[in-house]
Amino acid sequence: MSPFTRETTYSLVCRVAARYGLNEAALLTHWQWRGHRPRHEGGALRADAEVVLDAAGRRVLADLCGVGEEVLGRALPAWGLEDEKLATRTGEGGPGAVWRVGGAVVGPVAFGCRSCAGRRAGAPVRVVRYAQRWERVCARHGRWLLDADADQALEFLDLRGLPEVVEAQRRWAGVVRRAVRAGVGPGEVFSVAWAVVCRWWDQALEWPDERVWPARLHALAGGDAGGDFWRWRALVRDAAVFPEVVEVAASLLDPVMAELVWRDSGAGRPRALPADGTFCRRLGERVGRPWLGPLAAVDYGGPLIAWMGAVIRRRRGVAVPPGHRDGLWWVRQELQPPSMAAQLRALTKETRLPGSGTAWRSAVAPERRMLINNLLDDAQEQLIQLRGAQRGSSAEAAERLLKGLGYSIGRLQEAARETVEGALEAGVRPEDVAVWVGMSPGALAGLLGAGGEPARQIEV
Repeated sequence: MSPFTRETTYSLVCRVAARYGLNEAALLTHWQWRGHRPRHEGGALRADAEVVLDAAGRRVLADLCGVGEEVLGRALPAWGLEDEKLATRTGEGGPGAVWRVGGAVVGPVAFGCRSCAGRRAGAPVRVVRYAQRWERVCARHGRWLLDADADQALEFLDLRGLPEVVEAQRRWAGVVRRAVRAGVGPGEVFSVAWAVVCRWWDQALEWPDERVWPARLHALAGGDAGGDFWRWRALVRDAAVFPEVVEVAASLLDPVMAELVWRDSGAGRPRALPADGTFCRRLGERVGRPWLGPLAAVDYGGPLIAWMGAVIRRRRGVAVPPGHRDGLWWVRQELQPPSMAAQLRALTKETRLPGSGTAWRSAVAPERRMLINNLLDDAQEQLIQLRGAQRGSSAEAAERLLKGLGYSIGRLQEAARETVEGALEAGVRPEDVAVWVGMSPGALAGLLGAGGEPARQIEV
């Protein structure tokens, strides 16, 4: 039995068991195991489980497959990997194996297309393989192949009603060629574009002009997400935004677009990036949303503004503050979008909360949540810039620091006020909120406009 390209070793083991008509557990007795098979928090077995074999264990699997080890080594990314638990097996006979999670040993794991697998295997069969987020479309069968690391049963999404997603997969090949010519890793470009567009996806809940993504969401959910809206929103995000991710990636590689960023910054005469900047306006047009430019331009602290800042600093030759990393194709950890599995875990935890079963996401309006996030990001971006502000005369440095700190404090005050109001609207007891912000209930009411002038500011 031949392996599929980039298949997980454990996926191959399962297919070998099926070929011999054996129960999977019966075939696993051929190896001496270390550790336990990975499971989700709820106890379900993980589809992205992986096995690492020692030399004897690899020979056993090769014999069972009837395929040479060199063939398996070319196809299976985890083949030949070493593991400390196997290296310490001294005085133990027999082939050894250890359980691992695929994403921890190689990279992202996704389900394969059963129909494509059936063309080789003679019947549809489940295949689990390593696949990056930019190679999830099966154009032959019109499917988006989902992550295999989440605790959910779906293996793919139907793209037959969304030809633009399939077309985006074809266009991605051109982006890869352009990235290689520019000396940039395609994965790095994708990561920045994905972070930018996923941030828009989160913000789009409050965009009245957004029509494309809601339509795609419901189409990918089989016609209507219905009462399971939040779960479907997590499941379909990567497929729904893929055309925009490809277009943004192409835009970020375009020297003409980078020149627009430079001009918006004032070029030789530095100025703050304007809300009506040409770059953001053109980017909005390229993703089919002419109204998006001004919204993207004021998303301070977001990945797009961070990328624009890196472009400007490079053109100006500005030194990076010590301890900071500056790169066009680097996304800070806090700006990296959560995976589908992480979103589903968060939703599951919310539904298990005592009481009504609702949580911040469902009890507080998305507009308020997004406002709080923007305020925090804005304050954070300003504080980061202040790290390099202690230059020049004492008066100049003090002025820059105090004005910047004052601005950040003001944004944090607004974020605190919005959080208080959101908590009260969600049904949290006012006396609890007052304790958390260090105020009496009367002073809190005054701050929120319920009892005259605020007694004092919220401590931040």
